[in-house]
Amino acid sequence: MAEKAELNLAVQYASSAGSLPTRAQCRRWVLAALEANAEITLRFVDAEEARTLNRDYRHKDYVPNVLTFEYGEIATGLLGGDVLICPEIVEKEAAEQGKPLAHHYAHMAIHGVLHLQGYDHMDPADAEIMETREAVILKRFKIPNPHTA
Repeated sequence: MAEKAELNLAVQYASSAGSLPTRAQCRRWVLAALEANAEITLRFVDAEEARTLNRDYRHKDYVPNVLTFEYGEIATGLLGGDVLICPEIVEKEAAEQGKPLAHHYAHMAIHGVLHLQGYDHMDPADAEIMETREAVILKRFKIPNPHTA
């Protein structure tokens, strides 16, 4: 793990949701999950944009809570990528799961950044690694493990 990863972060608000995290919150969450120097765009999008991108690039026709576009190494020692979060889905999930909205936003941001760095959850062994990593990072923010609820 990098001692102190350098981050160039752009936060974009393309959603009309009312309770979006601040740029400062986003930066803390992304930095906590970062293991390498990176240039990342974290974009909050409406359901239509999320569904269109998920359909066009992943061939899955539904609105995801988080969607990651990993660009790999865009310059020597610099990872690049976009993490899109759909507030409509995040708000719905937080309410259904009875958790604070900020906690769920933190989880989604961290989840997306881990995907950007190659973590995955397609098979049980990889899922356990990723979920453990998420829980460790979330604990730094005093957020309970979302996988043991």
